[in-house]
Amino acid sequence: MTIDRGILALLEAKPGKGEELAAFLEQGRALAAAEEGTVTWYAFKVSDTTYGIFDTFENEDGRQAHLSGAIPAALASVGPDLLARDPDIRPVDVVAVK
Repeated sequence: MTIDRGILALLEAKPGKGEELAAFLEQGRALAAAEEGTVTWYAFKVSDTTYGIFDTFENEDGRQAHLSGAIPAALASVGPDLLARDPDIRPVDVVAVK
C-alpha cells in the first residue's frame, strides 16, 4: 500500500464552542471508518479553539470521494454554529510514512 496523498483541515471554533467541536469530531470517526478510500483519519486539538483533521489516501479517487462525502457535508451543516471562520482545507502530498 502506497500512501502518497492526504488532506489537512484546520478548524477554528467560536469562543466557548471548542468542546462542542471536539465532540463533533469524535462522531466523525465512524463516518471516516465507513469510507473505503480513507486509509487513516485523525482528529486533533491544537488549543482550546484550534482543531484539525488529517486523513491519508492511496489514490486521488479516495481523496476526492472523501472531499465529496459525509464528513464535509456534516461539517458544512454545523460550521455556522461552531466555527469562527471557514475551515482551512488543504490537499497535501505525503512525503514519508513509517
